[in-house]
Amino acid sequence: MKRKCIIAFLSISSLLTWSCTNLDEEVLDESLTGSGQAKVVSGALAPAYGLLPQTFRHTRYYGLQLIASDEAILPARGGDQWYDGGKFIEVHTHKITPGNGLVGESWDYLTTNISRTVSAIGILEPLAESDIQAQQGLYEMIALRAYLNMVMLDSWGLVFKKEHVDATSEILRSADAVAYLESEFLFVVDKINNDKGPGRLTRNAVLGFLAKLHLNAAVYRDPYAKPTFSKEDMDKVITYTNAIIDSGKHSLSPEYFELFNDDNHDNTELIFALDQRGILKNDHSRWAYWSMSGSLFPRPEYPSADGTDGPAITPDFYQTWVDAYNGVDPADADPRFYKKNVVVPDNLQDLSGYTPQNDGDRFICIPAEDFEIDRGILRGTPWGPRKDSDGNFYTCDGGYRIYAVGERREADMQYYVNHSQEIDFSSNNGYASGFRVSKYQFSHSSSNGNNYSDVDLVMLRYAEIYLMRAEAKLRNGDAGAALADVNHLRTSRNARTPIPAPLTSIDLEKLYRERGFELYWEMARRTDMIRFGHYEDSWTEKTDTDIRHRLFPIPQSAIDGASNTEGYLVQNDGY
Repeated sequence: MKRKCIIAFLSISSLLTWSCTNLDEEVLDESLTGSGQAKVVSGALAPAYGLLPQTFRHTRYYGLQLIASDEAILPARGGDQWYDGGKFIEVHTHKITPGNGLVGESWDYLTTNISRTVSAIGILEPLAESDIQAQQGLYEMIALRAYLNMVMLDSWGLVFKKEHVDATSEILRSADAVAYLESEFLFVVDKINNDKGPGRLTRNAVLGFLAKLHLNAAVYRDPYAKPTFSKEDMDKVITYTNAIIDSGKHSLSPEYFELFNDDNHDNTELIFALDQRGILKNDHSRWAYWSMSGSLFPRPEYPSADGTDGPAITPDFYQTWVDAYNGVDPADADPRFYKKNVVVPDNLQDLSGYTPQNDGDRFICIPAEDFEIDRGILRGTPWGPRKDSDGNFYTCDGGYRIYAVGERREADMQYYVNHSQEIDFSSNNGYASGFRVSKYQFSHSSSNGNNYSDVDLVMLRYAEIYLMRAEAKLRNGDAGAALADVNHLRTSRNARTPIPAPLTSIDLEKLYRERGFELYWEMARRTDMIRFGHYEDSWTEKTDTDIRHRLFPIPQSAIDGASNTEGYLVQNDGY
């Protein structure tokens, strides 16, 4: 993407003072096109929307949320891969320093993204008086500024109130921050469009953000206390989620994994997502490839697409599935856990006595367009294309040979990849350790499936609306209505068997578990753990119980960058 916008190094300075020489940036997609005044409007919106996929990149905010929770762990595989100065280990153990790179990059991109919304607002405000497109664009940018600030509040306990590019931000915390965000969302909720989603903000997205704000308001007002959820907040959650449901604009996808496919932009379950089509196709598919084996080639058409042996789920999170289904394999009980796409004939399933060195005739022949790796939580040995000594995939009559995947990174194809449940920072930190998550589809339309994708990165979807309403009803004492919402969601995933059985009862622990099953690896778990009182629990390689670590440290570089303004940016407690 061509960007002419001059931005200072990504730091707190971007929120003290920030300006652009020119916001004329290439348009994002079909909905941001035009000439004349329309071009000015799209040029103002594009820098703010355009940075979002990078802000939520796997090694920035997305990874920060996953690794800090019990749903993901990333050891230094093989001793050094993904060590990266220890930043992932620090985040997972909650022993984070203010110089942590994962925390620092997340902060830097978020603050810069907020600054881009402020700049866009400055351009659009004078135009909005006489131009409806500018007016609608203005409401989107106010909403996006509030949403990104809510992300800051969730992770660092503060928001930046900044109205103009030449002004210094006012830092708000606790109740003041919640009140400010509520006022921003309420200002636009009845004015903003409701037909430009999911790649742009809409009325239903704002309603969803209001619901999420009030669901977590007790935590946001006092992040270190045991939260007390007021009836007033829960009533607001119910009001806002009711409005989305009653709008009739969204429906639950019968096939769970279609929500994360290349063509998910038109899936009516999506409420807000990061649109990567068109000019933004040069962003990334890192949410798809981060967890996958580095020996797996997911697309026969593209030899450069592979995995990277990143994070796996923790044994503890896996066990929540096992416990929920009373010994029944979760793959046989819940379609959200796993979808089998590679059907291996019975005569090829037993790999005993074979290695990737002597199994040349033990393959499945599949046309490229028909091949799809398994999805969900992956255990054992995956199947995929295999390369010859020249780096070309083996072919067969009418397609590609699909083999049991050999470990090419640490064993030179001496044995098969075998993902095991055990994973930790010492004895179980090999390349294959840990069950993997294949939630997002590898792109079918990209010459490099790792870096280019058409998929929309999901930020808010209809299922979460039902789960938020269920939680609010449950906290208000209406367990029957909460159970109905949860079961409506569970039984809607009915495109294939198994269809999740309705629950017979509901309590907070079951609802917490259900949120984990529905929203795993979607940046919800850390926030859920804090709200449900589980963030100080122990799990694999994490024993820290300091409640002050519910918030991340403010990067030292940000504090140093604001040092000319005494007392402006104060480090969070516990760091």
